[in-house]
Amino acid sequence: MSKSLVIVESPAKAKTINKYLGKEYKVLASVGHIKDLPKKGLGVDPEKNFELIYEVMPGKEKVVKELKAAAKEAETIFIATDPDREGEAIGWHIAEEVGGRGKAKKPIFRVMFNEITKSAVNDAFKHPAQINQDLVDAQQARRVVDRLVGYQVSPLLWDKVRRGLSAGRVQTVAVRLVVEREREIQAFVKTEYWTITANLSAQLPPTFDAKLYKIADQTVKTSGFDSGVKKSEIHIKNEDDAKQILAELTGAKYTVSDVSTKEKKRNPVPPFITSKLQQEASRKLRFPVKKTMQIAQKLYEGKDVGEGTVGLITYMRTDSTRVSDGALQEVREFVGGRYGQNYLPEKAIHYRSKKDAQDAHEAIRPTAVARTPESVAQYLDKDELALYRLIWQRFVASQMMPALFDQTTIDIAAGEKFTFRATGSVLKFDGFLAVYEEGKDEKDEDDEERAAKLPKVEKGEDLKLNSLTPNQSFTEPPPRYTEATLVKALEEKGIGRPSTYATIMTVIQDREYVEKRESKFFPTDLGTIVNDLLVESFTDLFDVAYTARLEGELDEIEDGKIKWQAALKGFYDKFTVDLKAAQTHMKDVKRQEIITDEVCEKCGSKMAIKFGRFGQFLACTNYPECKNTRELAKPVNSNGEAATTATTTESGEAEENPYANEVCEKCGSSMVLKKGRFGAFLACSGYPECKNTRKLSKTGAVMAAPKMLDEKCPECGMQIAIKQGPYGEYTGCTNCKYIKRETTGVACTRPGCKGEIVVKKSKRGKVFYGCSAYPTCDRVYWDKPVDRVCPQCQNPFMLEKFNARANQTVLTCPECEYKGVASEGGELVALAAEAKAPSRASKKAS
Repeated sequence: MSKSLVIVESPAKAKTINKYLGKEYKVLASVGHIKDLPKKGLGVDPEKNFELIYEVMPGKEKVVKELKAAAKEAETIFIATDPDREGEAIGWHIAEEVGGRGKAKKPIFRVMFNEITKSAVNDAFKHPAQINQDLVDAQQARRVVDRLVGYQVSPLLWDKVRRGLSAGRVQTVAVRLVVEREREIQAFVKTEYWTITANLSAQLPPTFDAKLYKIADQTVKTSGFDSGVKKSEIHIKNEDDAKQILAELTGAKYTVSDVSTKEKKRNPVPPFITSKLQQEASRKLRFPVKKTMQIAQKLYEGKDVGEGTVGLITYMRTDSTRVSDGALQEVREFVGGRYGQNYLPEKAIHYRSKKDAQDAHEAIRPTAVARTPESVAQYLDKDELALYRLIWQRFVASQMMPALFDQTTIDIAAGEKFTFRATGSVLKFDGFLAVYEEGKDEKDEDDEERAAKLPKVEKGEDLKLNSLTPNQSFTEPPPRYTEATLVKALEEKGIGRPSTYATIMTVIQDREYVEKRESKFFPTDLGTIVNDLLVESFTDLFDVAYTARLEGELDEIEDGKIKWQAALKGFYDKFTVDLKAAQTHMKDVKRQEIITDEVCEKCGSKMAIKFGRFGQFLACTNYPECKNTRELAKPVNSNGEAATTATTTESGEAEENPYANEVCEKCGSSMVLKKGRFGAFLACSGYPECKNTRKLSKTGAVMAAPKMLDEKCPECGMQIAIKQGPYGEYTGCTNCKYIKRETTGVACTRPGCKGEIVVKKSKRGKVFYGCSAYPTCDRVYWDKPVDRVCPQCQNPFMLEKFNARANQTVLTCPECEYKGVASEGGELVALAAEAKAPSRASKKAS
């Protein structure tokens, strides 16, 4: 009983830490949570001061048994779970299970570190603490609120809409933001406005563009029309207005009336917090939020980079921009040494965290700035390196000098009352931009200024007019949310925590409340209806401001300012009133029938709008005598009104059919967008006479129509065509499920098998070769079989593989593993002196 027991969450983290601590410690992993509220039943008793029932999670019994056994043999137990609410709660449950009772009770300590490096881990074990009950209570309160909402509101949706739906305290608010943004776009009324651009030449090159800026004392307005046009502004409304201005400018003299140049400073941005990392990885790397967090977890837990396994970044779930003094000193020395003293600020820059940040954590940064992306590139895969480079660059740039620009503004007088203006920026000192520039969701004025190249001019200088161009423009609706901008909106509104954003993005898509097209979120019909029902029935619970206020109370629990039961009571009292009212008054969409003027083509009865598993549809009111159904062209909401649909242009204009130009290759009718259990697809508008469909890619692009071949199906006699599948192009029957495989011409050698070896693709798109008689015969090969007899064992075929290093094609026997290369004469020349004993070289492709 000499070893101390250390318990962490993940096996990868355990492996890294075990190398640092030595033989006196035994490190085991709990593999996440070991206890939770029961899956069946609420597990919370509000009548008994929110008494909780925790159970060992299904599948974790073996883990708990191993931890208890190891704890019995240890003198001291250290809990080293992640340094946040979730980690504290996991540690608390572990302590309950392994701590023992009475005389068998073991001393338990809590150790925390923001980075998994030898120095950080050893330092943490020199200063052990106790489990923070306030952190545990904050996590418990969040878990209870989510359980109450999920277990008591979700069944309501099952009853009123359809089975399998769920409601969540934060996920529903996220869906609400997407739905409300879509409605803003639908309701947006575009405003026409015109700008006039003069292309001018000065005495020195280059030519440049200047826009009409003022007419007399009125500024030309190009944005913000919702707030009206002030007396000091003028709106060029239409082409007639623009033509009148052009007429007045005919023969006008263009003279520089003012030139000003001022220095413009651009400051570096703070090192990453979780939400900013998710946003930037989405913008620059096109990573979904979930993928960003998975990769960051790997970088935090440790990678072998030639010096043993070491954590490359600090803890990745944080909302603090604080950086330790040691890391600041290290990065300042690095900046001064690599980029020069003129890039190094006089003092370290300390960034202010937001008001409710958990400042015990540090910002996300590299654990050692000397580990440059170039130095670790060979040890990381492409995505890991890309994210590490982003984190490293942002951290280094955060401790560098501002970038300096010379911003020049040229005002040009034209005629008696017109003023044109040109603005450009020239970078004169790159500062932090030498390392990193933050991404943007949309272009802004800074981008236009930096793109503009202006000549050197003097006040009073006459300019030559090359052209005068009127440009028509329209105001744009607010853009749809992407993952990056939705995370940004949630963060700004105080909804959710850094650790929850990835889950929110996943859940709202998995539940089919929103769908992503070309990286933008669109609400589905289901999402819109569920949102309307919940927002109408629970005015407080799913209100943005209320959700943010509840997040604030959870933070106060963590700070020890209020008791978690007291916070829950205030929430629950209001929630139960709303829940009772919703059970009585919420619209029953599942049983709701909206009678339409559509007539059933089979029996002549009226058709009604119903809501089914895959959305709204038209059904005959003469059911069950007539079971006719049809697709619904325009969905409606729970009130029977035209619903928000996702078929609008970016300018907000409605599109009856965004795929109207797509024509059915069978009957010539237009194709329309439909949605089924496997997602969106195109269907012929001539349905039910024509039942042709076409697939859509993940980006919404239309997959090519099947290309008919002059070949008949051997199973049903119908025509064979080249089609598009989820893993690419394939050849198959237009009527049955027959798929024609690309053959290698090699017969399968398994005794009794009559199949041949054909070309296949794995789920990841990798080509492999397998028997056409699968699943009866599961023989497969990664290398291509070729019709050539092995000279050693006479096996009828060999496997062909190109060796890039040697620049030659190697043939290997799958039976005796003989290796050879073809000589110029075509004969095989052995590569190895001896072949191995016969063995199967084939592998099961996954």
